[in-house]
Order: sequence, then C-alpha cells, then structure tokens
Amino acid sequence: MEIFISIDDTDNIHSRGTGEIAELLARGIMSRGWGNCGAVTRHQLLLHPDIPYTSHNSSMCFPANIPEGDLEAVTCYCCSTLAAESVSGADPGLCIMVPERLSNPQSLVAFGRRAKTAVITKDEAYATAATQGVHLSEHGGTGQGVIGALAGAGLRYTGNDGIFMGRFRIPANNGIAVAREIRRSGIDVVQTMEGKKLRDEEPVFVGEWVKPVLLDNKPVLLVVPAEGLPGITWKACDRKIYMKF
Repeated sequence: MEIFISIDDTDNIHSRGTGEIAELLARGIMSRGWGNCGAVTRHQLLLHPDIPYTSHNSSMCFPANIPEGDLEAVTCYCCSTLAAESVSGADPGLCIMVPERLSNPQSLVAFGRRAKTAVITKDEAYATAATQGVHLSEHGGTGQGVIGALAGAGLRYTGNDGIFMGRFRIPANNGIAVAREIRRSGIDVVQTMEGKKLRDEEPVFVGEWVKPVLLDNKPVLLVVPAEGLPGITWKACDRKIYMKF
C-alpha cells in the first residue's frame, strides 16, 4: 500500500537539515526491505513571527510503497530514528498517512493549504489527524513540528505543491540545454509559469543545476523569459520564485 511520511522541525541553524533526515528515513526503509520510497519534496509554510522555525518554515514529505503488514514496523522505525537524529532544541513532528484510509481527504488537504497562510495550533493538528485516522506524533522539545508534518502530508497528497530535494544536474553546453535533454535527466515536463510546455529543441539556460517542482504528481522544471542571454528565450526559475511552492 502507499503511505506518505512527513516530518518537520528536526534541525537548528548549525545542523543538517530536515530534508537530509527525510532522505535518511527513506534509505532506511528501503535498506530494511520494507518497500520502495519516492523522492523527498519540500513544502513551504507560512512565515510569521508567531511561528518558530529554523530558516524557511518548510516541511519534508515522501511517499513509500510497503506491505500493509509492515506499517507498524515502519512507523516504529520512523519514530525512533526521528527522536535519535533530531538535534537538541528542535521540536520534531512525524506524520504517517495512508491515503486509502482517509475518511475525508479534502479535510487534510485544506489543513495543508491553510498552513501556508495562517497560524495553526498543535491542538488543531491533532484534532485533524484524529478525524482522519492519521498517525501524528512529536519526538522532542515542544513537538510543534507536528503542525508542519501534517501540513506537509496534505500538500504532497495534492500532487501540486513542493520542491524536489537535491540538485538536478543537466548535461549542458555552457549552461544551456534543450528541453528534450532536460527531460532525459529525471524531469518529466519543462514549462513556463503559465503552463506552456516547451518544444523539444527549445534551449533553456539551466546553469550548473536546477530544482523541479511537483505538479500533477510529476517533477516539472519551470522557466521564465531569459534577459541578457543572446539567442536564449528561456531560463530556469530562480529560487525566489520557488518559495511560492
């Protein structure tokens, strides 16, 4: 069965990031033979003075396909690993969601979207998780990370939110690659912010690496008009634009 594993608030400004711990969990699940895991995505939440966060207030989520009988073992593994790997002073939270068991998926999606625009309490997070039968647990500090963990699961479930972790390196000539070559590098779609898909031979300035976003459950490279680059119409979006995702 498919599950979504989401975590938040495991780090401090000097430690490795929450994304690295999410990738550690995914590798651990696969190395123990429980199943296969998908790529980790980062989900931007509200930046607000009333919300404590390390740097950007984002949660991390990834899907996994496991036998139903291994769900308890996977949950225990994630709980113990998150508690062990999170740094002192962090407020880590863990969410494990089984889509097929959700009583009202849109309630979870609404929670995730609201976390991008409003301050939410732990009590609200636990109440939402309880009504949906979702595992939600805290593993140190104030446990405030349960809010972002639940939100991350809801946002990843939509298939239309988040930035893929890691750096996608595209074979390029002086930082330039055509759309067809980009799609051969693990990115399914190359399109403008307005949704126009680029033709195979259209060149894009990609630099040394790019970060795709999750749209329609696919990794998508967003491009914007290139300025000051002779003969090049498009360039990969910069990181400021990605904050919207």
